[in-house]
Amino acid sequence: MTAYAVGYFEEVEAGPEIAAYLEAIDATLAPFDGRFLIHGGDKNVLEGEWPGDLVVIGFPDMISTRAWYESPAYGRILALRLNKAKGAVILIEGVGEDHRATDILVR
Repeated sequence: MTAYAVGYFEEVEAGPEIAAYLEAIDATLAPFDGRFLIHGGDKNVLEGEWPGDLVVIGFPDMISTRAWYESPAYGRILALRLNKAKGAVILIEGVGEDHRATDILVR
């Protein structure tokens, strides 16, 4: 099942550390078949407030997602982001193509 690393960042202090993080992250994703699906960008807020930016990185499965996040390569650059960005990051499984909204009622 496809899985995702999702980050919601309310504050990011641009500068050399964030630039170094962005320059290095793609190489950490490649061994785990990770790729950016959403990386900030223009948004159209329809309900509520959304003061931050969203980042979604897709992986083939949760094992790959967790292996990337816990990898030595990502660990070497993680502090660059943690020191300059405030937000939350989660790892979450996706749903299959046959998923229906009511499927969550069966849990």
